Amino acid sequence: MTKFLIALASAGLLTLGGCAGTTNGTSSTQASAQSATPGISAAAQAALKQAESDVAASKKDENEWTTAAAALKNAQEAAKKGDSDAVLKSAKFASEQAKLSIGQLKYPSTDVFN
Repeated sequence: MTKFLIALASAGLLTLGGCAGTTNGTSSTQASAQSATPGISAAAQAALKQAESDVAASKKDENEWTTAAAALKNAQEAAKKGDSDAVLKSAKFASEQAKLSIGQLKYPSTDVFN
């Protein structure tokens, strides 16, 4: 009987210990994503999200410009530092470059051997 009570108590402690690691329904990845952009403005967050979307679209078309990728990286690093102005500047440039790279696909080919 004593062994049964010890096993039951151990199981209860393990269960409670597992619950102690949770954070009100948010996963650890959500919590880290929220802390990844500390203190940047809503406009900077929106610009960063738009830049990420635009650069992803240019990657999908296999026409990503290195200037867009570098600007997006700069915007993400500025977001980690909490610099809203730098995020806005870099994200805007990244979006512009990504949109131009997508638009370039509509230009006629300059390949004379086609």
